[in-house]
Amino acid sequence: MGLNCGIPFLAYIWWLILLLVAWEMAWKGVALWRAGKNAHLAWFICLFIFNTVGILPIIYIFGFSKK
Repeated sequence: MGLNCGIPFLAYIWWLILLLVAWEMAWKGVALWRAGKNAHLAWFICLFIFNTVGILPIIYIFGFSKK
């Protein structure tokens, strides 16, 4: 029997990966927009390079960006 119980295990993993990618893209897009608008070059570069599943963009948006 194993992990194959109707729907293969990899199907669950793909849905999780797609969900995390969508989550990251949404937060990263907003954070990059604000960093560019506020001329925060260091934040823009860090946000662009590192993929942190939305953690770094959320920290920037709520902690360091101008309202």
